[in-house]
Amino acid sequence: MVDKVELEAAAFRRLLRHLNQERTDVQNIDLMILAGFCRNCLADWYREAAAEAGLEMDREQAREAIYGMPFAEWKARHQREATPEQLAAFEAARKRHG
Repeated sequence: MVDKVELEAAAFRRLLRHLNQERTDVQNIDLMILAGFCRNCLADWYREAAAEAGLEMDREQAREAIYGMPFAEWKARHQREATPEQLAAFEAARKRHG
C-alpha cells in the first residue's frame, strides 16, 4: 500500500523534473513574481527539512539536490539576466505580498 509521504515525494520529484528539465525557460524571478517562490526557495525548504531530520546540509548541497546539478552550472546553462521589467514586477509583487 502506498502511503501519503510516498505520493508527496513522487509529486515533488515530478515538480522538480518539470522545472529543471521541461521548463528551464522559466526563470526563478518569474516564479517569484507569479508564485512567490522559486527553485532557490525549494532548496532552502529542502535544507530546513534536512536540519529538522538532524542532517547537516549547506546551501550549495541543497541547491544541487533541487537543481540536479551544481547551482553554478545551472546558472551558466539556463539563467538569464533579469530584465528591467522583471525587476519592476518582482519589486511590485514583493510589496503586494510582503
